[in-house]
Formats: sequence, structure tokens, C-alpha cells
Amino acid sequence: MVSSDKDPREDVLQAWYMDDSDEDQRLPHHKEPKEFVSLDQLAELGVLSWKLDADNHENDPELKKIREERGYTYMDVCEVCPEKLPNYEQKIKSFFEEHLHTDEEIRFCAAGSGYFDVRDRNEAWIRVWVKKGGMIILPAGIYHRFTLDESNYIKALRFFVGEPVWTPYNRPNDHLPARQQYVKDFVERMLATMLLMPPRKIWFCLIIVPHEKDQDFVAKVRF
Repeated sequence: MVSSDKDPREDVLQAWYMDDSDEDQRLPHHKEPKEFVSLDQLAELGVLSWKLDADNHENDPELKKIREERGYTYMDVCEVCPEKLPNYEQKIKSFFEEHLHTDEEIRFCAAGSGYFDVRDRNEAWIRVWVKKGGMIILPAGIYHRFTLDESNYIKALRFFVGEPVWTPYNRPNDHLPARQQYVKDFVERMLATMLLMPPRKIWFCLIIVPHEKDQDFVAKVRF
């Protein structure tokens, strides 16, 4: 029997670096050649993901466990498509504006699919394709955007801690505590990863510089 090392989440979640094209935002926008990003790399940016049972989410023990552990007490359902979302054109345009939230953004794809775009530490866009059964958590303070793919439909379960809050803060909003905390946590995670590496494998130059788009500080590391 041959074992597989494939991450089961990859059946419902994929990520890759985007090209610079201004074509239809619903297209995949792969670079040439394609440059994929692992889900573990996304986790280093604070983006968490799961593969769950979309056909039985009411009774899915894994989803129940996640909700209990992370304190998600409120849930609603949102369908994004021209037929079901009021003011569709305006809403889909606003979703694709780069923004952040002061709370986590939790989305579980119960049907359809869509793209969540986030930036890496060098400001390059990473496109995260979430399909039926995929659940994604974007940390508070991360700049991101959302768009449908060419299927033009997604049905998403949204989770919140306490009362729901949908307020987007379009970039730039680097002064917000949530943004400052995200940058601080990201830098700390990066440094912690470096400290776990065997010394003989590390050669790096650490430079702390003001980011050209953020008012806070970031770390640029070369290995």
C-alpha cells in the first residue's frame, strides 16, 4: 500500500502568487511559470485553514470543536452571486478593495468557490482559492480582499465571537491597534522560526526598515 503525503486540505484550498495583470479579477491570475504557496506558508502569515464536511456542517464534530475552542458564538449564511446579493455590483467591488478588519474573518465555503487575496511579507499578492468544504480564518489586522471566481457563486458560513461586525477599513489604516498587533505577531513568528533552525543552516542579514506602505516596522530577512 502506497502512502500519500498530500495534505487533504489541498482538495478544497489552493494558493499561489498572482501576476500583475489587470484582467478580469475572477480569473486565476497565475504567474508564468506558476508559483504555488503551501498552506503551511499561509499559516506563517497567520492564515489558518481546514477541510470540513460541507454537506453535514450542522453535525460536523471538527467544526463544533473549532467553534468551541475559538469562541465563535454567532453564525450566519451569505450567498454571493448576482441573483441573491442585493447591490451585487457595488458589493463585489467593495469586497475587492484592499482592507482589514479589527476581528478575525472566518469563512466556511458550503457551496461554490471564491478567492481570498492576502499579501506576503514582501507585499506580493497571494491568491487563496477556497472551494466547497474549505474553511479559512484571516487574522485581525491582515490586509486582504475577496472576489468570486468564474463560477460567480459562493455560499459561505460566517462566524463571529459575540455580535457580528463587518466593518472594513480600507488601506491605509496602519495606525489601528489590530494592524499593529498583526505586524508585531508576524515579525515575532518569523524570528521564532529562525531560532528553531539549526545554526549551521542559517546565514542571514536582519534589517529593520520603515515599510514603504506601512507606518510600522517590518523585518526583511535573507537566507
